[in-house]
Amino acid sequence: MITTERLLLKNINESHVDDILKIRSNPEINKFVKRVSPKSNYDALEFILSIKRRTQSKEIIFFGISYKGQNNLIGTICLWKFSDDRKTAEMGYELLPEYHRKGIMSEAVDSVLHFGFNELNLHEILAFTNKLNEASQKLLLKHHFILEEGRTDEGFPDNIVFSLHKKQ
Repeated sequence: MITTERLLLKNINESHVDDILKIRSNPEINKFVKRVSPKSNYDALEFILSIKRRTQSKEIIFFGISYKGQNNLIGTICLWKFSDDRKTAEMGYELLPEYHRKGIMSEAVDSVLHFGFNELNLHEILAFTNKLNEASQKLLLKHHFILEEGRTDEGFPDNIVFSLHKKQ
């Protein structure tokens, strides 16, 4: 678990089925994300169980985002797609639209970057975002990510790639 000024970044579990369904099936979020969205609580539960397995095998580090003192999740953030040497990972995130433009994701990104570079000793964190997702691009630039001109996200031609290297 990671605590920030306003937020808790915590492991997700079976009690979060409704929240995961709400987040991952949200049409506003999915406008920029190519994935199979959950259609039912069963689909959301399958996702949660998959994340738990992948967390145990150290394939992914996945946090649900909630306000301190509240159980419900308002978003998620993760580090995944680790390189073989575990020096590079990709960061992914999503937040329910009613919580946009409140600095919530910026607070979560800041703490996950700190965790990735200082606890996991990553050297580089990548972020892939849709070229039309201006809010995501602004968030990444605010956190000093650099647009990797010419770098592509294989199989996702609408995505652009950003990277951030650990400060020496």
